[in-house]
Amino acid sequence: MGFDTAVKLTIYTFTAESGRIPSIQAVAQRVQTSTDEVAQAYARLRASRLLFLEPDGTTIRMAPPFSGVPTQHRVVVDGIEYFANCAWDALGIPAALHRPGTVRSRCEQSHEPLNLSVGLTGPEPSTWLFHCLVPAAKWWDDLVFT
Repeated sequence: MGFDTAVKLTIYTFTAESGRIPSIQAVAQRVQTSTDEVAQAYARLRASRLLFLEPDGTTIRMAPPFSGVPTQHRVVVDGIEYFANCAWDALGIPAALHRPGTVRSRCEQSHEPLNLSVGLTGPEPSTWLFHCLVPAAKWWDDLVFT
């Protein structure tokens, strides 16, 4: 396994276990290397659109579908709460973990809470609509806005 793959798997394993994205120090400790080496891997993973970093280049903002910052889109799987980057990613968390979960968010029009059960084959039937102002092909142009 290559170094970048080991870093990526460490990020996702840590996140799956804890519900939080790890610090660069935690990743470096788990892969037994320096934070400088991990930062270089982060830059390569960002270039491949596998991570989205804060401007400091060492803090993970997004490891899709997981968010490194608290958001309104929360997902509970096996008692662990995760933050999703958006409504779309909220559906991706149970899929990524191969476990059923519950998405907890809100309607942006009414601000009413939304709760949706997501099983191994997808979400329960719902009349909700998911609307994107930005076409998916343009999401990485400004990922935080999207």
